Amino acid sequence: MATLLHRLGLFSARRPIAVLLAWFLVMAAAVGGMATLSRPLSNEFEIPDSEFGRVLDELGREIPQVAGGTGTVVVHSEDGFTAEQKAALRDTMAAWEDLPHVTEVMDPFALQRQLDGSDDRLARAEKRLTKGQEQYDTGRAQLIGLENYLADHPGRATPALEQQLADGRTQLAEAEEELTAGWDAYHAGRDLRSAGEGVSFVSRDGTTALVQVRFDTQTQQLDPTVLEAVPETGERLAEAGIEADYGQEMTMTREVGGIGEVIGVAVAGVVLLVMLGSLVLAGLPLAIALVGVGVSLTLGVATTHWIDLQQMAPVLGMMLGLAVGIDYALFIVNRHRRQLADLTADGTVPTRDQLRASVALATGTAGSAVVVAGTTVVIALAALAVSGIPTLLQMGLLAAFTVAVTVLVALTLTPALLSLVGRRAVPRRSRRRPASSTHDGWPQRWVGVVTRRPRAATALVTLVMLVLALPALSMRLGLPDGSSEPQDSTAYQAYERVAESFGPGSNGPLLLAAEYDAPVAEDDVVAEEAKVARAVLAVDDRVSVLPIGTSDDRRTIAFQVVPAEGPSAESTVELVQGLRRLADGEAVRESSWLDLRQVVGDANPTGEQLLGDDVELGLTGATVANIEVSERLAGALPLYLTMVIGLSLVLLTIVFRSILVPLVATAGFLLSVAASFGAIVAVYQWGWLGSVFDVHDPSAVFSFMPTLLIGILFGLAMDYQMFLVSGMHEAYVHGRDARTAVREGFTSGARVVAAAALIMVAVFSGFIWAEMTMARSIGFGLAVGVFLDAFLVRMTFTPAVLTMLGDRAWWLPRWLDRLLPNLDVEGAALAARLAEQDEVEPERELAPVG
Repeated sequence: MATLLHRLGLFSARRPIAVLLAWFLVMAAAVGGMATLSRPLSNEFEIPDSEFGRVLDELGREIPQVAGGTGTVVVHSEDGFTAEQKAALRDTMAAWEDLPHVTEVMDPFALQRQLDGSDDRLARAEKRLTKGQEQYDTGRAQLIGLENYLADHPGRATPALEQQLADGRTQLAEAEEELTAGWDAYHAGRDLRSAGEGVSFVSRDGTTALVQVRFDTQTQQLDPTVLEAVPETGERLAEAGIEADYGQEMTMTREVGGIGEVIGVAVAGVVLLVMLGSLVLAGLPLAIALVGVGVSLTLGVATTHWIDLQQMAPVLGMMLGLAVGIDYALFIVNRHRRQLADLTADGTVPTRDQLRASVALATGTAGSAVVVAGTTVVIALAALAVSGIPTLLQMGLLAAFTVAVTVLVALTLTPALLSLVGRRAVPRRSRRRPASSTHDGWPQRWVGVVTRRPRAATALVTLVMLVLALPALSMRLGLPDGSSEPQDSTAYQAYERVAESFGPGSNGPLLLAAEYDAPVAEDDVVAEEAKVARAVLAVDDRVSVLPIGTSDDRRTIAFQVVPAEGPSAESTVELVQGLRRLADGEAVRESSWLDLRQVVGDANPTGEQLLGDDVELGLTGATVANIEVSERLAGALPLYLTMVIGLSLVLLTIVFRSILVPLVATAGFLLSVAASFGAIVAVYQWGWLGSVFDVHDPSAVFSFMPTLLIGILFGLAMDYQMFLVSGMHEAYVHGRDARTAVREGFTSGARVVAAAALIMVAVFSGFIWAEMTMARSIGFGLAVGVFLDAFLVRMTFTPAVLTMLGDRAWWLPRWLDRLLPNLDVEGAALAARLAEQDEVEPERELAPVG
């Protein structure tokens, strides 16, 4: 591999203009493809064979007006809504109804009047039924009196009296039947009113109202311009003195990049400038990263013409592409500069051919490590396919494609640019001292401390990482809701006003479908609604249940269930689990028995007894979907982690020809992952240092984060392992004892690895304050993970453990050594071939002609 890369580097160094022109044309074609083919990014998290999807599809067929997406608009008037403001709101709602894909806009004041009027209707019904009951009781008493009179005076019974008595009995039976049906309907209506007690559309103080905009499809599947039209149309409300805020489902940002990312790249540029000492050379890795990210992301976005691309995928690709692009180019540039430093140590001015040869050699040696490291990242990201979740696979494939393109750019464009840079790549200090003398300084001092006290260093790093990992034991997964949005955003303001005026659960109501084997009789619909409502009330952590639609064939009834807390709260997850148990016919909690005595008399009621065998419950809605997505991701995590660990062991065994080195590297990787998880939980779930990281409402951790973090951090950790430990292995193979090999390998690669790690930390940290909420925890986790893995695991834990292991660290059975392929990551075979050529060339020059 090193030989092939050497040839590629030499070709690029000899024809730099052709290489530049080729990448320019590729970039132009990619940008043109994006401009002509791209469609808006999607906000949908696709889960195949999901329960919430099945229920939603069923509702879409049976009650389409309920199954469509719903957008929330929270309107507020400080002193209450005046008649003029209500008129302005009605005009705006009429304008919203004329927008594409909008099927209905619910008037909050009309809905509230309807809810408030139900109490009056129930009171009137009770009064009417009470009067009817009194009349029935009076008539029954009269009939009984007449029957008793005739029984005592049989001689006075006449045919007319007998007929009158028979008619009275008939009328009384009909009245009793009608009265019983009336009372049953009254009790069912009263139970429904009680079940929906917590539902309201206008706040108690009359200052806030909840407008629901219904669409013909889910909001995640709609073109962003359709959703953006709602806030744009609603701007007229401000003229009437009405404040309007819009829910997250209509305002979720789809921006890729921001000021934070720019600052991160700028900090990376400063690190490069300090490391390389030249603006030209510092700009070279940045240019490589930008070209790699630009080509891959524009091509990726162009594919939206054929597929729906999740909005998080380009952000992840940019995050990873910038980091690895800068690092990979830096590794090649640094190797080239070290070679030039050795070449010019005696004051020699390198020729053009010598410069090109150095570029080619750097590409063949450092480039080999870049290929192995990049391949590791690509495989780890592509392995996300084991999750069975298309959205996660989509993110992984685009990120893997970005890394692959960046590796190709680094291997071709870096040699071309270095060739154009020429002698400016020679280090300024190289004429004063050889490169080998740069081994003194902080790397040598640090590795000296670590290798002198390896047991203490190993124990200290392990202790620190385990302490940092402790919060991970309480990690909860979920998808971000409105509370995670920036505090100055309209989505956050809408979430807060809904929570304050209508309860936090109103931000994430559940959709429950009751599906019957046979159509429900028209007169029994209300009773069945009440029965299901009472069953749902038997589950903890709910506020209200309200029927919201019935199918035309009366075989499906839809309900809205409002949780006690917000969509990401742990109690909401428990509510969903409780409703699932109810749907499965499992026993209802014992504490609910008193609540259910009016329904069933059994001392141990079950969901099956409560609802009957003829009805099946199903759950759907955005909140249920988020919970199910998180559960599926958590379930796929162990398999994915096992695959990554297996890949790590196999790859490192091939590269380092060792059994124990891969085990040490994998153990360090697991420590880094656990510590990163712990830091994320402490900040984003517990709220520690929330003011620093703009975490104002701590909640569940982004459910995609653990899987993505494992894949990405694994690839990056193997980068540092490759560049540090390969130097140690090279020194050991060349005859150094184990301790000396560790020290020499560390000092030769520590500076560039430290710079690369700081660059990655800077780039990833730029996403901590990104506009896209989902990118924040991933950026934070990667920044923390890279920092801990580079400086604690690779620069402290690894040299300490390898020092303790001594020669055993590099042991490999001979039979296994013969089976494993030789990747020549250190470029030993390449160096030998080049040395042989150098010996042959003088002989050719001295040979006689002819």
